[in-house]
Amino acid sequence: MIVMKLKKAGLNVFSVSLVTGLFGCQSQPQQETVASLQEQHKTFYQQVMLAAPVLPADLTNIPMQAHLVANRVAQSHYKTAAQVNYSQLGWQQRVAADWHYFDIPTSQGKLLVIDYQQQGNQLAYRYLANGTQNDLYEPWSSSKIQAFSGAIAKVRQINPELGAHALIGDSNVADLITSINSYEHFGSADGNSNAIASYFINVAGRDYLSNLFADNWLKLNDSRIMFKGAYATEIFTPSTIRWQSTDSDVIASNIAYFTVNTDDPAYLDYRCDGCGLTGNKAMTTLAQAEWLKRLASHTREPLTQQPLLQAQDIDVLFNGTGNTDKTAKVGGMMQGLSQMITDSLAQALAPDDTCPAKQILDELTQGQWRVWQKIGWGPSETRSTTETVMLAHVYLPFIQGGREFTLAAQNSVPGASEKNLAVVGLKMQANFTHAFKQLLIPQKQ
Repeated sequence: MIVMKLKKAGLNVFSVSLVTGLFGCQSQPQQETVASLQEQHKTFYQQVMLAAPVLPADLTNIPMQAHLVANRVAQSHYKTAAQVNYSQLGWQQRVAADWHYFDIPTSQGKLLVIDYQQQGNQLAYRYLANGTQNDLYEPWSSSKIQAFSGAIAKVRQINPELGAHALIGDSNVADLITSINSYEHFGSADGNSNAIASYFINVAGRDYLSNLFADNWLKLNDSRIMFKGAYATEIFTPSTIRWQSTDSDVIASNIAYFTVNTDDPAYLDYRCDGCGLTGNKAMTTLAQAEWLKRLASHTREPLTQQPLLQAQDIDVLFNGTGNTDKTAKVGGMMQGLSQMITDSLAQALAPDDTCPAKQILDELTQGQWRVWQKIGWGPSETRSTTETVMLAHVYLPFIQGGREFTLAAQNSVPGASEKNLAVVGLKMQANFTHAFKQLLIPQKQ
């Protein structure tokens, strides 16, 4: 849950300098860059953590199947979907994985990366973590990605000719998902991210969403994972319940939704008897990353596609294709808040370069890099902590033949206070920078 009025942030506990790109390409004299701790907090929060994302120079909508990913000979530490057989329970034990690859102490946060490579005409994967892949946490607003894709799949279940290229009353679906990610007014969407996301939960239904983690799709065999809550008591109310395709004359007035969260028989209170301290939307890095990885590989990996979902639906989620905002070149997860990942990528790939992250990434990838992301955070009175969660997919063409990976991360600090949000955010960014160096920089033997 984003607290939009917060004005302070924290320091990257592993970094001795301010974030790459805040002061351009030239090093500043020490007396100009060493500000008070409070000012550094404020600068980081405003210019990085809560900032609109930087975008690549080339915003051409490159189909996922055209991604340039390194094509290497088959290696034991990557496995294809056919080798793993994700359709059978226990696939977690069959994947190529190093669950302790990142030397980030578990006390410093949770991180999982699913790294891609191309093997002939197939994708192959390796799972890398710091030993926390099965630790339960509250996903906060990062789980809005699951809410959206589940809702669109449910709509297609009701009417196969309707998907994310649609209007709900007067509201464009691509505008709505972009507003969820940006927390801003976008086209026909009003920027009320929590209310819009709660609407999509109430379209999908909580049993439907929860079962996608289990037998109906991911087959994680982890009964602790659930999607039984919401993001707000206020729910987006379309002008009518009518869905109308923007690609055809198909119209449906039978896409019902729960107008009150508790009307869903599967709704559970945050502190229900079986919920525990993680609440009624409990997830893990493995669960969230696997969901997003399967969406990102949808056109390339028929064996793991989300049931009923189509490639154009995922394109709306990732890129906001079909939105009505004439001032925006791209939408969807490309408009996800924060520059933490891009700054960490630039710092990992070019640690001595003081240019802005966008310039570094544009130069390294011919302007074709992509970061699709959804962040969530908030203070938890239940756990007496302040937390942040990130779910993202990263594409870096022309780097080492092309790199691509999906990640999920969670961090927390003691004390339930909005004043701690920036501290936990930069704790997360420190992990990103460290992990990206391990992942992307060849290690000396």
